[in-house]
Amino acid sequence: MPDRNSEAVRALLKPAAVRARAHEMLELGRAGRLLHFTVHPERLEACADYVLDTIRANYPTLDIPFHARWRHFVLDGDDRWRKLAAEADFPDAHARGRAAYDLAIVSVLLDAGAGADWRYRDGATGRAIGRSEGLALASLDMFAAGLFSSDPADPYRADAKGLKRLDAAALAQGFQAGPGNLLLAVEGRAALLNRLGEELERQGLGRPGALFDRFAAAAETGTVRAPCLLGEVLGTFGGIWPSRLTVTGVPLGDSWRHPLIGGEGPSAGLVPFHKLSQWLTYSLIEPLQWAGISVVDVDDLTGLPEYRNGGLLLDSGVIALKHEADRTKAHEVSSALVVEWRALTVALLDAIGAAVRERLGRTPEDLPLAKVLEGGTWAAGRRIAREKRVDGGPPLAIVSDGTVF
Repeated sequence: MPDRNSEAVRALLKPAAVRARAHEMLELGRAGRLLHFTVHPERLEACADYVLDTIRANYPTLDIPFHARWRHFVLDGDDRWRKLAAEADFPDAHARGRAAYDLAIVSVLLDAGAGADWRYRDGATGRAIGRSEGLALASLDMFAAGLFSSDPADPYRADAKGLKRLDAAALAQGFQAGPGNLLLAVEGRAALLNRLGEELERQGLGRPGALFDRFAAAAETGTVRAPCLLGEVLGTFGGIWPSRLTVTGVPLGDSWRHPLIGGEGPSAGLVPFHKLSQWLTYSLIEPLQWAGISVVDVDDLTGLPEYRNGGLLLDSGVIALKHEADRTKAHEVSSALVVEWRALTVALLDAIGAAVRERLGRTPEDLPLAKVLEGGTWAAGRRIAREKRVDGGPPLAIVSDGTVF
């Protein structure tokens, strides 16, 4: 007989639960019942206009790609991944897909916030590049150098043995990090990749790219559903996250407690996000498409609750802090304030996505949320941050261990 408690907890690993609990938080905000934020829906229209203005500036033809790691491997129109793949001369589409998955999975897991001061000096252009783009190029260069591979004769891969043996010093060197170029949570990032290697080995998977073969095999009709991709990502990598909630034996990854959230049994009060896992899922779509496999139901995934999207909402006044003193403090990811901020972000991104589609006369199939994010809310969050703060940083300070933000 199925364990109902376990089933209720496992439901938190689905994007439908992320969306449902986020909208529950939004309803609390509309009712003025949240602990840390007020919600101002009358400002949504202006925020949507700002996002649309950003989309038109970035993608004048409205040919918008997914919000995925692949965008960050392009510098000044130079697609570094495409160049590497051409040089590698992979024997077939599946070999290329496995390598693409190895790179995307490792690169996304390394992509938590870098800090305002860190920069990566690109060898090809000499440019010093920060934040997500710098982290992406650094991870691509490390991948090309074989840092994540245990086989010197086969550098363009990541595998369990190579990931298990990676240490913080090697990762810091790859990121050009040090006393004069501080990168947040280098040790946390290295430990995460070590656990990735251990988890792959435990599951009998030699490399992250084995997921590509799993998805390709599941696409019997040439189609696979995006929520199925997320389910596999969460199931495969659920054990790598540090010191997180495990309920009824189910590791819940990027899920946190909030005193006002309902639910039944052991799932009560829990708010799931799975931010990195969902962004990773978005980043795993294109390699399948390159191999001729269609990915459907992309809009079943949710918006990403990170500081650019959340910052857009706070900086544009769609949400506001109840206590201005909170702007001057650093907040733990597990705090009720951050859980509220992130949940409101997920729910309000749905509203912004709908407003943008309405203005453009597009359907969710034409313009899924993953494209609104790229066009889009993430870029608008960065843009408004630069307008409001000299360093372009987020409006709130978060204590990060390198595995969430």
